[in-house]
Amino acid sequence: MIRVLLADDQHLVRQAMAALLSFEADIEVVGEAARGDEVLAAVAECSPDVVLLDIEMPGRDGLTVAEDLHAAGLAVKVVILTTFGRPGYLHRALASGASGFVVKDARAEELADAIRRVHAGQRVVDRALAASSRTRGASPFTARERDVLRVATDGGTIADIARELFLSEGTVRNYLSSAMGKVGARTRAEAVRVAENNGWL
Repeated sequence: MIRVLLADDQHLVRQAMAALLSFEADIEVVGEAARGDEVLAAVAECSPDVVLLDIEMPGRDGLTVAEDLHAAGLAVKVVILTTFGRPGYLHRALASGASGFVVKDARAEELADAIRRVHAGQRVVDRALAASSRTRGASPFTARERDVLRVATDGGTIADIARELFLSEGTVRNYLSSAMGKVGARTRAEAVRVAENNGWL
């Protein structure tokens, strides 16, 4: 029996996934989490074999949770299950130690098959997304440029960004200018939009 933990902030989605997986004779849903910052405790309590992680969750996003699970050395496989089929998210998910990346419009049998294959030690990636990912490539940003763009999504001033990241205003301007140049953006808002659309933030 493959023990599965569901982590998604939408109660209805968790219920639907649990109901669908209950029809699989070899899969058992042993726990649920509605927030990213609840997942590690849930894993410790339920001892799942596979964790299905949504990306957009309160408390901690799924990609960061995948990194946490990997860093903790826990013997659990991670499948990212998300509405956001973006190449940048795929690159980050695989870099974080996730073994699978499945979009939510996949059929129930595809999800069950992904769980089985990941449990068996294979890597599973949505085919269309994998093809798109090869075309678009990985994020062009450095970690610091990504930090600056992420804070810039809130629309704060240069001074606001500098305060939040403990950087000088000149350094923030340099990072923003570099990030904009890498994606051919004329404004930081445009750079943020490109980064978000590609899943690089």
